[in-house]
Amino acid sequence: MAYVRPVSRYGWYLKKRSYAIHMAQEITSVFIAIFTLILLWGIAAVAGGPKSYQAFLDSLTTPGMVVLLWVLTIVMFYHAFAWFSVTPKAMVIQKGEEFVPGGMIAGAHYGIWAVLTLIVLFLAGVF
Repeated sequence: MAYVRPVSRYGWYLKKRSYAIHMAQEITSVFIAIFTLILLWGIAAVAGGPKSYQAFLDSLTTPGMVVLLWVLTIVMFYHAFAWFSVTPKAMVIQKGEEFVPGGMIAGAHYGIWAVLTLIVLFLAGVF
C-alpha cells in the first residue's frame, strides 16, 4: 500500500504564498462571471427596447451597483495581469536556437491590450 500524505481540507492554500496567489487568481473567475452576467443583462435590456434599456442604465447608477462595478473592475485588472504574467510560461516561442524572453512575450500582450483598449474607447466616443 502506498503512503498518502494527509492534506487538510481547509486552508491548505494558506501554507505557501504561491498557493495563496494561485487561489486568488482562480477566484477572480467568479467575479468575471458576475460581470459577464451584468453584460448579458444589458444586452437583454437593449433587446427589450428603450424603456428597458433606460431602466438598466438607472439600475447601474445605484450606490450598491457602483461599488460592485468598481470592485469588479479592480478584480478584472488583477485577473488580466495575472494571466498575462503566466503567458510566457504557456507560450514559449523559439526563434532559431534561442527562446524569446518572457518579458517580450508578456510585454507584447500588454501592448496589444493597450492598443485594443484605445480602439474600443475611440469607438465608444471617449476621444
